[in-house]
Amino acid sequence: MGRLQKGILITFEGIDGSGKSTMAKRIAAHLGNDYDITLTTEPTLGWIGDVVRKSIVSDVNPLAELFLFVADHAEHVAKVIKPALDEGKIVISDRYSDSRYAYQGATLADRFANPIDWVKRIHAGWTIPPDLTFLLLVSPSVALKRCNARKKTTKFEDIEFMKKVQANYLKLADESPRRIVKIDAEKDLHTMEEEVMGKIREYIRTRI
Repeated sequence: MGRLQKGILITFEGIDGSGKSTMAKRIAAHLGNDYDITLTTEPTLGWIGDVVRKSIVSDVNPLAELFLFVADHAEHVAKVIKPALDEGKIVISDRYSDSRYAYQGATLADRFANPIDWVKRIHAGWTIPPDLTFLLLVSPSVALKRCNARKKTTKFEDIEFMKKVQANYLKLADESPRRIVKIDAEKDLHTMEEEVMGKIREYIRTRI
């Protein structure tokens, strides 16, 4: 099994219903044939992550919700991300810091002039930036249909809110075009998989 001198952090982002969780799992399975992989997610599966999930389905104050997400992220970075990277693993995270910038950038839009930058400053100096991020893009109307089909929706699964979040994601992609790779998530899974794997192999070659 291949081992890297320094680990690689790959993240999957997108609005709810974009298929990022499915793609993260499929890519982890592919890479697991050749590399030591850690597949993880945010919110995490620990007790802080449980509190975050409770906040998502409740009417918690948006600012309080942000700090719950940040606390979960801090624990995730310290206990999962950094140790795995130090061991030379490829870490694949289903959602990461960009989710905070996009989602909380939308929930806090009426409180701050530039909410994305404000949330970024909270993360500055301690989060570990991803090496490569795949942004799965899908029409909010298509995403909402997928969410409704799951029969398990949250307050984030509202079409107008989805539009705001996707706009924030696109802004982040424009700011970091070398890191964030935009993927058409309305293509078939196999085509998407090949595209993502091609980009990852290309990136790994620059790190060996």
